[in-house]
Amino acid sequence: MNEIETLLEGNKRFVENKLKPKDLQAMRKATMAGQKPFVTIVSCSDSRVVPEYIFDAGIGELFVVRLAGNIVDSCAMGSVEYGIEHLHTPLLVVLGHEKCGAVTAACQLVQAKNNIDFVLEKIKPAIGRVGRDNVENTIDENVKCTLDYIASTSKEVKHLMDHGKLKIVGMKYSFTTGKVELIE
Repeated sequence: MNEIETLLEGNKRFVENKLKPKDLQAMRKATMAGQKPFVTIVSCSDSRVVPEYIFDAGIGELFVVRLAGNIVDSCAMGSVEYGIEHLHTPLLVVLGHEKCGAVTAACQLVQAKNNIDFVLEKIKPAIGRVGRDNVENTIDENVKCTLDYIASTSKEVKHLMDHGKLKIVGMKYSFTTGKVELIE
């Protein structure tokens, strides 16, 4: 089973409420000497979007970078590069979710007049591609824009992709169903 299938199988268990039993103490002890996650995930910081639960993963399995609107800045990019380069995760996922407040605010042209505006500014390319009338389409496009940004600005990502050592994909989580789907 590849990494994408592993994530989707975990999500299926989450949706069906048939999570694997986890001995968290054993997992904690097993990872004390180091971590070996199989995926790096860029996710929204929304408190309802918890990749470890959504994908039924344990301690040390996911390397998660979380920022509002699942955007990346220089610090987040450094974390992504650490995950793919030093932890050797062969998969990078950008995980969006339905009803994203950051994307909704950007579509409504909200101006916070504080650091939130930086987040909203990073979402504008998605609005430029599909407009601001359909928030859910803009959420999908924002995932794609984040993937494009990562792939076009990180030499490490490009190098690993070019050598077949890294796959990058977009996914979207549904609050309604609990299901995660690939964004094409």
